[in-house]
Amino acid sequence: MTTREQLHEISRNLWWSWHPEALTLFQRLNRDAFQASGNNPNIALKLARADVLTDPQVQAEVDSVYRSFKEYMESPGENQDAPKTAYFCMEYGLHESLPLYSGGLGILAGDHVKAASDVGLRFTAVGLFLRDGYFRQYFDPKGLQHDDYPAIDSTEQPVELVVDEDGAPITVTVHTGHQPIHLRAWKVCVGKTALYLLDTDFAANPYEIRFLTRRLYQGNRYTRIQQEIILGIGGLRFLRAIGESFDVHHMNEGHCAFLTLEMVREHLAAGLSRQEAEEATRASCVFTTHTPVIAGHDRFEPNLFTSTLAGFRDEIGFSEYDMLSYGRVHPEDGGEEFTMTVLGLKLSRSANGVSELHGKVARHQWNHLFADLAPAEVPITHITNGIHLPTWAAPASRSFLDVHLGSWTADRENQATWDRIDQVSDRAIWEYRNRLRSSLISFVNAHIRTQTMSQDAMLNRDALTIGFARRFATYKRAPLLFSDIERITQLFQHSDRPIQVIYAGKAHPQDEGGKAFIQKIYELSHRSAFNGRLIFLENYNMEIGRKLISGCDVWLNNPRRPMEASGTSGQKVAIHGGLNLSIPDGWWPEGYNGTNGWSIGDNASHEYEDPSVQDPRDAELLYDLLENAVIPLFYSRGEKGRPDEWIAMIRSAMKGLTYKFSAHRMLLEYIEKIYSV
Repeated sequence: MTTREQLHEISRNLWWSWHPEALTLFQRLNRDAFQASGNNPNIALKLARADVLTDPQVQAEVDSVYRSFKEYMESPGENQDAPKTAYFCMEYGLHESLPLYSGGLGILAGDHVKAASDVGLRFTAVGLFLRDGYFRQYFDPKGLQHDDYPAIDSTEQPVELVVDEDGAPITVTVHTGHQPIHLRAWKVCVGKTALYLLDTDFAANPYEIRFLTRRLYQGNRYTRIQQEIILGIGGLRFLRAIGESFDVHHMNEGHCAFLTLEMVREHLAAGLSRQEAEEATRASCVFTTHTPVIAGHDRFEPNLFTSTLAGFRDEIGFSEYDMLSYGRVHPEDGGEEFTMTVLGLKLSRSANGVSELHGKVARHQWNHLFADLAPAEVPITHITNGIHLPTWAAPASRSFLDVHLGSWTADRENQATWDRIDQVSDRAIWEYRNRLRSSLISFVNAHIRTQTMSQDAMLNRDALTIGFARRFATYKRAPLLFSDIERITQLFQHSDRPIQVIYAGKAHPQDEGGKAFIQKIYELSHRSAFNGRLIFLENYNMEIGRKLISGCDVWLNNPRRPMEASGTSGQKVAIHGGLNLSIPDGWWPEGYNGTNGWSIGDNASHEYEDPSVQDPRDAELLYDLLENAVIPLFYSRGEKGRPDEWIAMIRSAMKGLTYKFSAHRMLLEYIEKIYSV
């Protein structure tokens, strides 16, 4: 094969998204095109410079990367005997050049798909081809967020239309009301995993239908229920159309739970009774909930539900009452809305939350659905989320770990691998942290020059750097650090102990509270006390996320407990020697041990129901930690000019958190505790 042919084959599989040696090659083909396209290998290859392609050294590197790719793809799966699994999710965070995600749910799903490939699980994923993605964020001169929707060009992405042996697109049909909706799908190869993205944007559909799959979490309730019919019912029908069947169907959040009704319909058509059809459906379905807040679960008003599912109800032959009962806690209550999570819980054999705390919250949350059981007996367990280490480890981290830990990617499940951190010198660890922080500051300096949000950057490469990056949902309380302006100003004014804070994140276009939070941080960044050292990075995406989690010394997380189901951004900092400063919510109560970061209060400190009480108390706890623990420890230098106690905390975090909160561990737990049961 020629060099171009090898690169083309690699570019069509998102394997490159967690192999930096491959990404580096594509970047070298045309650096400007690579950067301008959002780090898209397919565009870099299309616009490759001839002198680079014919460079003998580049050709040798391509041969090496191609061999690694083929070895990975042809290696036998370690979990081929595990149940064959179909995975349904509304969004997938695979790489910034393919923006099919809004936040944590999508990033988790992308990491789940990659980990399934790594462990050799027979695994297929289903989602929507969100051509407009979530949105591109930009700002007016007052710092108010606006949204833009540049469309994904399928010819410039590693996607292929799924066709039959004659080259015609394979299509299936669902109905909203009695309106037929025709679906096709695009296949994305993610290592050994196939991801199918359902699409309505083609000529078989009327104009208004074509846009249903274009945007994520946009539009009214009617648009949302249509999208969920497409994902659940259409997704299962498409898998049948391409001849695929599965032992397990994993519903990742309630958006896809309509697949259970489609499965009931299939079993009824095969001659089973209704009870038998429901039992057969439960036997192959598992459900994961990610939402600790009752109001956050998708609900549909009864008339909307019955009218939109009218065509499907004709197919399945159920009454309106019977259909509505699947999504109601109290079927006899004619005013109760249809809740997708209730549907998922009723028609699955297993349900889980995404952290130990969230499992407990979910059991209390849905206790009324299992009224004859005590909360502790509600059949919702937990599998704590984890992150795909090869995706999130910075290139400098890989080099550091290769030198000091050996074959850490192959042996990452062994605690002995991470215990080798104890053999690394303090000097090497501190140089590692300084190198990553410096790289982040270089990135920030370059990025803000491209922003519509006007800001100055006067960041110090040696200063304590705090990061906060996530969706700007109001419960995450992004501005909590600035609750007491006088107190935080004093912290910023210590010239001998400088601090700097970097924010990034998007508010949903309809979330005025989240937009106001961003605007507040923007306004604060122009005050003389914070100017140049309080930064907001525009258009948060996976690239910005990778830079921040690798370069920040401290990762700040201050949601209103217990509203963070898990959170995964803080799990990504440990491999980079970063430390968490977090409310004990989500995954952190399982991770914190007193030596590997800081907990903003303890469990008992957050048993408030009134935000007007909880928020000031949490801010006070945060300030106390910064003033008395975090900042003094960072600047407490030993005889050799290094923060010895800080470095000891880095060791503890790297040893104890890296694998425990990895997607590799998470996937093996799903196989053992959920898929194989």
